Amino acid sequence: MKKILFSVILITAVMIMNVFSEVKTGRLNTQDAAIAEILNAHNKYRTALDIPPLKWSDKLAKDANAWADRLADERRMYHSSGTGEGENLWMGTSGYYSLTQMVDAWGGEKRYYKNGTFPDVSTSGNWSDVGHYTQVIWRNTAEVGCAKSTGGGNDFFVCRYSPQGNYIGQKVY
Repeated sequence: MKKILFSVILITAVMIMNVFSEVKTGRLNTQDAAIAEILNAHNKYRTALDIPPLKWSDKLAKDANAWADRLADERRMYHSSGTGEGENLWMGTSGYYSLTQMVDAWGGEKRYYKNGTFPDVSTSGNWSDVGHYTQVIWRNTAEVGCAKSTGGGNDFFVCRYSPQGNYIGQKVY
């Protein structure tokens, strides 16, 4: 009986040490789950079109975080300029929407999309009706990094893309 009790205590101690080790190294992290959710949300649109999946970029996420923080501080939405990165922006009631729902707002533009050469890619005749969606599925885009900040009762979600998409005269995919 003492051997079993000792074994249980030893196993428990090893498990606790492993959990603290994972937390310290960042492997057991809600950020990892958020990254997976964002990638899955983007890549479902790409996979449906046989476009290679996006990979996560910490650099793009850092850039997105700085911009999301600025938008939340200013409590307004506008695109950055001169970054050399593609950019999608989203804003909604704080805590109400999942990361997937935020990306799906851009994916919902698919209903107006027609395959063609940019900017002639929208059934409405206005490329801005599909510009977020086309950035998500832009074939040459390989990386994404995103961040969410909160201000004024709203979440501000920013995704940055590299290489950027929506180039005039190019096919989307």
